[in-house]
This record gives sequence, structure tokens and C-alpha cells, in this order.
Amino acid sequence: MREVVITGIGLVSPIGLEKQEFFSALCEGRSGVGVVEELADTSLASRIGARVGDFDAKAFVKPRKNIKVMSRDIQMGFVAADKAWTDSAIADGSVDPDRFGVIFGADLIAVELAEMEPAYRACMAMERFEYPKWGSQITNEMFPLWMLKYLPNMPACHIAIGRDARGPNDSVTVEGASGLTALVEAVRAIDRGLADVMIAGCTSSRIHPQVWAKEKMFPLSRRFDDPAGACRPFDADRDGMVHGEGAGAVILEERSHAEARGAKIVATVRGFASTFQARLRQSPLKKDAVCRAIRGALADARMLPEEIGHVNANAWGTVDEDCVEAEAIAETLGRVPVTAPKSSLGNLGAGSGIVEMAASLIGLEQGLVPPTRNYQTPDPACPVNVVHGVPLEGTPANALVLSQSWMGHSVAVIVSRP
Repeated sequence: MREVVITGIGLVSPIGLEKQEFFSALCEGRSGVGVVEELADTSLASRIGARVGDFDAKAFVKPRKNIKVMSRDIQMGFVAADKAWTDSAIADGSVDPDRFGVIFGADLIAVELAEMEPAYRACMAMERFEYPKWGSQITNEMFPLWMLKYLPNMPACHIAIGRDARGPNDSVTVEGASGLTALVEAVRAIDRGLADVMIAGCTSSRIHPQVWAKEKMFPLSRRFDDPAGACRPFDADRDGMVHGEGAGAVILEERSHAEARGAKIVATVRGFASTFQARLRQSPLKKDAVCRAIRGALADARMLPEEIGHVNANAWGTVDEDCVEAEAIAETLGRVPVTAPKSSLGNLGAGSGIVEMAASLIGLEQGLVPPTRNYQTPDPACPVNVVHGVPLEGTPANALVLSQSWMGHSVAVIVSRP
């Protein structure tokens, strides 16, 4: 197997747009969650979220006219990939375009309602929506390239075009498991000899009325009086997840390629596994799927459970799902330290995996595991050793990162110090 290393990290997150800013916020227990102003006066059951502040894609997207066909999700993904490329210090034009690819995770991107409104209103008559008019009105009232803003394959397309990456290109849409799945597929592309360099990443914005309109699908926190304290992974007083937005990307290289150019290697991808066990009619997440993902990653890395220094948990902050994940971690890895970045970030959906992994990658470099915010009252039903209060220092060289989708995907990836 060709050894694959990570040489660059790029982030767009609710707690920072730069690596150290992001990691310092986690270590200091800061939160990106607040009241979403446009939802504050609605009747929606949840009106809090983790929004990316001070974000302007114009500084990164060239030519700027491309922004016209980029939704916020695409913009964030493009910027995260650009930041990862800069962080890797790969010289532009130094990589064979045919051996350079992109695999990116994205959600089904929510449409800006203002763009749909003129066509919608043109189809209304006597307070009824006239469906036969829709085809003609949508062509009359909407920007011809409108759909290109909202296709989940477009982050990978824009990034590849911008970097002239002509190798393997793919898009992954498996909700919260999208980011780590994209990374796994990118590693496989290098391992199969199809590429020397890959950009793997993920992006999503759940700060949108369309997402909140599906609130009955997800148990959302109702802790409006204390938004920063709303997401409480593994805590006995948790009451649901908090939606957020963000994007993350990493540069992956075959080790000899990275060493030949004198790259600073951030981490090595040691092993991974993905599993699926369907959730039917809102049934609980299946522990077996999480256990199999963890054991599969250990087997792939040829590691023993005691070699894992910490677990970066999926941990939505929901009552049932946190219990299942905690039981799976305890069963497979014992009392390993566990951190849960969603406590500060919220649930970024498809954007979660790489952003949360960055906490472990930077932590491995600095010898720290960031604490889990809002963990105050241990829950006997969650038998895990949660890092809280202050960062954990001097941890071993290997981290296991977990992601899950609401429908039953589980992905585990093991990364190690180089």
C-alpha cells in the first residue's frame, strides 16, 4: 500500500478561518453558536445556529465573476481548498495535472428563496399554485445558470477547474459522513496509483430556512436562552443538535512525492473503514455499525485499541445517538480520551468531517486534545472518558476520528503523527 500523508489544512468555520484561530477557540472553550437573526421572530422550534462570520469569498475566488454561480456552500468549499493548498506550500504548476484530483463532500444545497420567489408568485392565481405554469415561468424569471449554484458536485468541479486538477474527480453526498468518506476515496485514488496529489474536503451550510423547515427530522436543541450552551455532547442535560455551517479541506500526497519536494508533513493516514446500517422510521442509530467501523479502521491500520490516543467523536448532542456512539467507543476502545468538536461548532452536516478532523490533526502537532465544551454533568448512559474543562496534554501519536450520517453511515479514520 502506498503511504498517504496530509500536507495542508484549510478551514472555514464558525470559530475561525485560520488553523490556529480555530484550534485556540476549541482549547479555550469558545462557541460559534448564537441566535440566527432572520429566524428569531419565526415560529420555528429552533432559532439558534453556528454561523461563519467575516467570510468573503471575493478574496479567494478568481475570476470573481465565478461567484455568480456559487452558492454559499460552494464558496466555503472553494475557500477551504484554497487555504489547504496555500498551507501545503505546493508550488502552482508543479504537479502533473493528470495525477492531481479532487474529491469533495457536500449536502443537497438549499436554494436561496428570494431567487425562487418571482417564478413562484407568477404561478399563483386565486391563492392557488398553478403547476402547468411552472415550466415557462421558471425559464422567464430565473437566471439561466441558476441550477449550477446548487448541484452538490459543483464544489469539486470549481476547485478542480481553479487548480487545473485533471485527475480523479468525484463528489460525495452522504450527509454528515460525507467529509471522511471523501477523504477515504481520495486516499484510495492515491493508493491505486491514479494520483500523486488529491484535495479532499467537505462543505455545507445548514443556516437556511429550508433546513429548519425539516426540524421534525432532527432533534434540535431548544436551549434558546443560552445558545453557546446548547450543544452538549455526552452531557446528561443534552437536548438536541444545533445546525451550523462550514467547510474543510486537506491536501493528500503519496509520501515519496511529499518528501521529494521537502513538504512539512502534518499527519499520516493510517487506516479507515466505513459501514452502513439503515435507520428505519426514526429508529435509533445502530451500535453495531459504529463498532464495525472502529474495528475495521484498527484492522486496516494494524493497530491495537490501546494505541489510540484519543477519539474525535461524531457526538451530535442528541439524547439517543450519543448513548449509542458512547457505548460503541467504550466497547471497542475502553476508556480512551474522547473529544467532541460539535460542542463548539454545531452540526455542519456534510461539512463536519474534515473540519472536526482538523482539531485532531492540529492537536497531534501540538500534543493537545481540545476539551468538549458544555460537558458538566456526566451521563451514566454514555460510558466514555470525555476531555473537558482544559485541553489534555501529552497524548499518544494516534487519533481515531468518527463521523456518522443520520441515515446510518459510519466512518472511522485513524491519523498519526508523521
